[in-house]
Amino acid sequence: MLWYKDPAKSWMMEALPVGNGRMGAMVFGGTGQEVIQFNVDSLWTGDEDDAGMYQKFGEMVIDFSGAKASYADYRRELSLADAVHRVSFSQNGTKFLRELFASHPDGVIALRVTADGPGALAGSLTLKDAHQAVAMAKGDEVSIAGSLDNGLKYEARAKVVVKGGTLSSIDSKLAFQDASELIIYLAADTNYLPDRHSKWRGEEPGRKISKALDSAASKSYEALRAAHVADYWNFFGRVTIDLGSSASDIASRPTNERLQAATTGGNDPELEALLFNYARYLMISCSRPGTLPANLQGIWNNLNTPPWRCDYHSNINVQMNYWLAETGNLAELHVPFFDYVDSQNGVYREKTREEYGNDVRGWTVRTENNIFGAGDFKWNPPGSAWYSRHFWEHYEFGGDREFLRSRAYPLLKEICEFWEDRLIQRSDGTLVTTVGWSPEHGPEEEAITYDMEIVRDLFTNYLHAADALGADRDYRDKIAGLRDRLLKLKIGRWGQLQEWEEDKDDPNDDHRHVSHLYALYPASQISPIGTPELAKATRTTLEARGDESTGWSKAWKIAFWARLLDGDHAYKLLRNLMHIVEFDSPERPYDGGGLSANLFCSSPPFQIDGNFGVAAGMIELLLQSQNHAGESNFGNDITWEIHLLPALPRAWKTGAVTGLRARGGFTVDLAWKDGKCTGAAIRSEIGGSARVRCGDRTISLELKPGQTARLDGSLIRQRPGPVVDLHVFPGRGKGET
Repeated sequence: MLWYKDPAKSWMMEALPVGNGRMGAMVFGGTGQEVIQFNVDSLWTGDEDDAGMYQKFGEMVIDFSGAKASYADYRRELSLADAVHRVSFSQNGTKFLRELFASHPDGVIALRVTADGPGALAGSLTLKDAHQAVAMAKGDEVSIAGSLDNGLKYEARAKVVVKGGTLSSIDSKLAFQDASELIIYLAADTNYLPDRHSKWRGEEPGRKISKALDSAASKSYEALRAAHVADYWNFFGRVTIDLGSSASDIASRPTNERLQAATTGGNDPELEALLFNYARYLMISCSRPGTLPANLQGIWNNLNTPPWRCDYHSNINVQMNYWLAETGNLAELHVPFFDYVDSQNGVYREKTREEYGNDVRGWTVRTENNIFGAGDFKWNPPGSAWYSRHFWEHYEFGGDREFLRSRAYPLLKEICEFWEDRLIQRSDGTLVTTVGWSPEHGPEEEAITYDMEIVRDLFTNYLHAADALGADRDYRDKIAGLRDRLLKLKIGRWGQLQEWEEDKDDPNDDHRHVSHLYALYPASQISPIGTPELAKATRTTLEARGDESTGWSKAWKIAFWARLLDGDHAYKLLRNLMHIVEFDSPERPYDGGGLSANLFCSSPPFQIDGNFGVAAGMIELLLQSQNHAGESNFGNDITWEIHLLPALPRAWKTGAVTGLRARGGFTVDLAWKDGKCTGAAIRSEIGGSARVRCGDRTISLELKPGQTARLDGSLIRQRPGPVVDLHVFPGRGKGET
């Protein structure tokens, strides 16, 4: 739980986020006035030629009549257990409580305001549009509606139910008097449709809003809340984490005070676990099947000219948003990214031919991208190949052969064709990439290491896919031949992994991007176990770049150090990231990454990829399943490698985690004490073989679908059928199931 003793004043630093995937809001928790700033994922300017920007939608503002400046017993909290935001305080002997959540099943944000004194609630509610539309109140609803310059229509509507009082509409406001309870339903939408053939337009927003509001209002608040909690817990309850206990005097403090204490070196493992769980909460809140994927700020944005358009950055940021999805047991929440890519690539193909020539097959993307296929800033030639890794990993972790056949394989093959047409053959037969760049610095030239690594990764993943399906044997062999001729990685004069083909890396370069370590993570071309010399070179590079950087860069470096099996250095970066950032301007980029009081990761400004990336990196410390030989296995009969506690930091002396996912369709529970694994349960969802690595021991498993193997000290006990575990979660209220 995140909690605070005062209302929020700053959007970026203090307000707390809620979301249902498509619609998000930031809640301030004021006493005399409550402000709920809200967004919808599809409110974008631009089109197929103009990259545009993600827009602020508006605010719902509730003014409470007669509210006093003074208050007592104030508490503002966001419960990650049920995804409910609460505010409580007392004034003049009356206790007030507000409870707010964003319901995915019902498509609304619901707010209940109560007072324990009769008729204590009086005031007004209105909506403020971020694009100058005027609010209109009628009956029990207030609405805003308009259209952007690109013709995209939008609408928002709030419906109010008053108990024990009266409600009236006056111009742009709904006024309530003598009430003991208010229930408010907020719905908003646009007419965006992720379909180019429909010119990106679909059903009118007003019709969708009416359906959502009528459905929500027909249910009791309790039923609405119960459906929300059950839906949310279906995802959040899959994983638990225990990194040790914090001292009671630390754990009892408000979140901002705990973060301030961590900034000055205080030990708070429960805060580290909270940061991990917060990332999972954010993903559940901003990425659901049927919505757009998480952008640079998830779905939360309070500006119409946000930094970097609040867009889909293809050179790491949108990818980092989804590193947590598979390992963190949220695979369904990866689907919006796949749907987004599939919806956009018709435009991408045309733009790619305009840039690279009509004879080039396949497609790629620019660095900054919108929801209509347009891009801006530099072309990022290997961007589409990096996208394709996510499609392949979804199959690696879940084993969905239909997804592999119908979605992942065609994409992998098409991007292979792009690079087949773009590679340059040297006189000795070596193949290199055309002129590219190493995001986001350095010269532009052939054979950039970043480009070479991603193309090798693409070809490798395509070969896996072709072998798994037994498809396109001739083309499979052709790509295998091309991969074998790609320029190899190079170690430079000061022992570094070279970022460019020529040995010109600057040992004093501390740039935030370390793009040429893609081969270490998220790919698996480099491993201390399988390729020790290359691993040593990546370590040298990381040591030279240093630990100080932006928030998302520190998150990536945590994963790098985890893959190098150096948990203590990764933990150092985690603690480095866990310092409080205390300014509120989005105009100060690259000023030292940290966390805001609301635990948003700040570069600054706020970028949600840092939140997702740090959680993904924490998982890499506890569980890895890439092949340490440097390349994954080929063929239908794959033996997967599951590495238990590969880089456990000494600071996490005792702990446990349940529900993490490993490649091959395995779910893993772990417990450890004094830095040693004391037990593990490895469940196979789809059946298959695995090598389990624990310390210096390696154990082979062969499991049928639904079987569980248990590791207890040095002994694996393989059971013939499914094993059902009951996990008890403390802190739930009596009578709650």
